Amino acid sequence: MAMRRLRLKADGRIVELHDGREIPLAPVLPSAPPVAAASAVPGVRDLRRRARLTQIEFAARLGVPVDTIRNWEQGKRQPRGPARALLAVIAHAPETAFAALDGRRA
Repeated sequence: MAMRRLRLKADGRIVELHDGREIPLAPVLPSAPPVAAASAVPGVRDLRRRARLTQIEFAARLGVPVDTIRNWEQGKRQPRGPARALLAVIAHAPETAFAALDGRRA
């Protein structure tokens, strides 16, 4: 499998770099209020289950405490900043994201 090159844009969009061009991975949506933007990323539990990982395994792969994963899944806290961006990449290209986190090529 060829390695995909992804870029997180300042406005929150994720694009794939291909032959010097940026190709959006998802359609560009109009700006939404902060609450709606937080829900743009699929639920952490859904992402974790799609990856077939336990909470402990998912936390280890992301490099965060397992309590953080539990809080996100239970709705006690919402992922912010870099964590939210990483979850968005995992939602669109899980193999690439996990390969990058593991320090190996996809």
